[in-house]
Amino acid sequence: MIALSIFGLLTGLISGFFGVGGGMVLIPLLLYYGFDMKEAVSISIMQMVFTSIFGSYLNYKKNKQILKIGLILGLGGFLGGLNSSFILYIVPSYILTYTFVFIVSFAIFKMAFVKNIDENIKTIDNNYIMLVLVGFVVGLIAMSIGVGGSVMLTPILATYLHYNLKTASSMSLFFVIFSSLAGFISLSVAGQMYYYEGSIVGLASLFGVYIGIWLKNIVNIQSFKIYILTLYILILISMIFKIFVV
Repeated sequence: MIALSIFGLLTGLISGFFGVGGGMVLIPLLLYYGFDMKEAVSISIMQMVFTSIFGSYLNYKKNKQILKIGLILGLGGFLGGLNSSFILYIVPSYILTYTFVFIVSFAIFKMAFVKNIDENIKTIDNNYIMLVLVGFVVGLIAMSIGVGGSVMLTPILATYLHYNLKTASSMSLFFVIFSSLAGFISLSVAGQMYYYEGSIVGLASLFGVYIGIWLKNIVNIQSFKIYILTLYILILISMIFKIFVV
């Protein structure tokens, strides 16, 4: 229980600061602790319900524009996430693990070329149907591997839709509310949810989220890109080490 609480606090801190669901941090920790991939996915999804709702509330108080686009993306994410139990049922754990590594690698590649990091950059007009489709695909894949989707969505918002990184990360965390709730419902109906462990991690993560968002609001946005890339690279290295060494 102590270890799970520590995992939750650390995951919440990273979730609040980077605008991620926390799964890409929590899943490697749980795997090292002894859980298998599908158990880790279940715990991660429940933790994301806690952190995404609380973190998005704090972000909304600072930036009201995340609500509209976040709702549109969230609708697609919710519909995609509802299918996650089916993916977990038919896809072996090792395939999910390799998929996780591929997605983190994709995020590193895209974030390395993000140029829209100015605090005051304006966004382009958005095609709402396209946003729903993006949300659906991200939600389907993300919930199947236990991440909220922001690891994919933040690079997409920053590179293709021209949001600055802080706004993109805030909207990505808002998106996680819908994708994680859908994943939670899907796994609960399928009898695959680990409520006890997920609750411990989720409650502990709330304290970390508050600190993480406070830090994000005061850090220089030029440094923020470097921090995101550093996080993604560290996670990728840890997962590769887990697959090929441990």
